Formats: sequence, C-alpha cells, structure tokens
Amino acid sequence: MFPDHPGTCTVMAVQKRVCTDPDRTFADLRDILAKYRDRQPDFVLLPEMFACPYDNAAFPLFAQEDKGDIYQRLSALAREHRIFLIGGSVPERDGHGHIYNTSYIFDRDGALIGKHRKVHLFDIDVKGGQYFKESDVLSPGTKPTVFETEYGMMGVCICFDIRFPSLFAEMRKQNIQMVFVPAAFNMTTGPAHWTTLFRARALDQQIYMLGCSPARDENASYKAYGHSILTDPWGQVADELDAGEGVLIQTIDLARVREVREQIPLG
Repeated sequence: MFPDHPGTCTVMAVQKRVCTDPDRTFADLRDILAKYRDRQPDFVLLPEMFACPYDNAAFPLFAQEDKGDIYQRLSALAREHRIFLIGGSVPERDGHGHIYNTSYIFDRDGALIGKHRKVHLFDIDVKGGQYFKESDVLSPGTKPTVFETEYGMMGVCICFDIRFPSLFAEMRKQNIQMVFVPAAFNMTTGPAHWTTLFRARALDQQIYMLGCSPARDENASYKAYGHSILTDPWGQVADELDAGEGVLIQTIDLARVREVREQIPLG
C-alpha cells in the first residue's frame, strides 16, 4: 500500500533566539551544524521568523524579495552541509507589494524544492491573554506544501496552520511521512496547546511532526514559548526542549509510519 523508503533519517531543530544581524545568525548556524556534523542530520529545521522580530511593525522592514539575501544564505548553508534545510520563515515581499510569512525549503545541493506561504494567519484575541493580528500586515498563502526526498514525501506548515486538520488531510493525500513546522507560539497559547496540537496532528495523520520555535527572550516584545518538539505516528512525544536555546536531534524510523497506518487504517 505504501512505497518503500529508507528506514531511518536524522532530523534536527535549532532553537535559538531571534537575531536581526544575518552575519551573526548564519555564523551561529554554521557553528551549530559543525558541532553536530558527526550526527549527520538529514533534515534541519529553523524557527518561524528566525531573523526578524515577531512584530507587525517589523515585517515590512525585514521583508525580503524572492531570492533575496536570506534566501541565498539558506541555500548556501544547505549546500555547504549537504542537508535538506527547512529555513524557518521570513517575511517575503512579492512583486505587488504583498508580504507573506514564507518558509523556503532547500535540498542537499541548495536548490529550492518547496516554498510554503503561511495559509492561516495568526489573528487572535484571547481575553486576558494574547492579542495579535497578522492579517493587518501579512497576506495568506493559498495551498499546502509538500516536497519530495529520498525518504518519501514531506510536508511543511507554519505555526497557526497546525490548528487546521484539513490542511494536513490535503498533504496526507500525497502520502507524507512527516511535517516540519516552524512556529512561534506565545506564553498564552504555548503552555495550553503546543504539545496537544503536535500530538493530535501526528495521531490523526499518522505521521512524524517536528516543530521548531525560537528560544524565549524575556526582553522581546513577543515572548516565544520555545519547547521545540518531535512527535511520532502513535501520537507520542519523542523529544522536547525547554524554553532556552538548544538543539533537538533524533534519528527516526520512517517504517513506523507504515506500521501505524497498517495497524489502524484510516484511509
């Protein structure tokens, strides 16, 4: 029923504080990848808005044209370290002036193999908690994003997208094995919903889920929850960080996806 794929791959989420200096950001990323070179990560995931403050006022200031500086640096990093790189997200400005929350996906040669524009914008007003309205500045994407690898089909969504099972059901039609989620939950929604949502999407789609958050910065206007996480097709937490800077790296067995789907067929 399901095509054969290599049994194992190594996934890595880099949870670091947001830094607005690209030179420092990418120097830090190279140092981290060099430190973990012996683990030979296949997929590396960065946080949502990893090089830009998570702030509506900042998005237009840090917006990148397609194939701009951050894009080129991500491509070079993927090529240099021979990894699939899910480049967190950046504010992307198109030719019509629209700004999107965009994740670029590169293969081991640094070639672009996918681009996800956040479909469901973060517009919330929690009584006594968080207020944020991305749609004041950002435009929504329109479609799910999957990309092909030697390990099978993989998906990408961004943060608030995780709350919409229909988006995942569309990706499931292409037999995804895993979804990578750059995200920046806050201190209202994070403690309440973060782990539950990753377990739920892993369970209802019978896939691995890897989420990567910025590390928490108490001096930032938007305080990220942190807790980058890996959940498995049985809906269990395989690994999770705390709020500080750190790296989540695990070798996973993709045969587990097939096993779970055969044991509990959901169609």
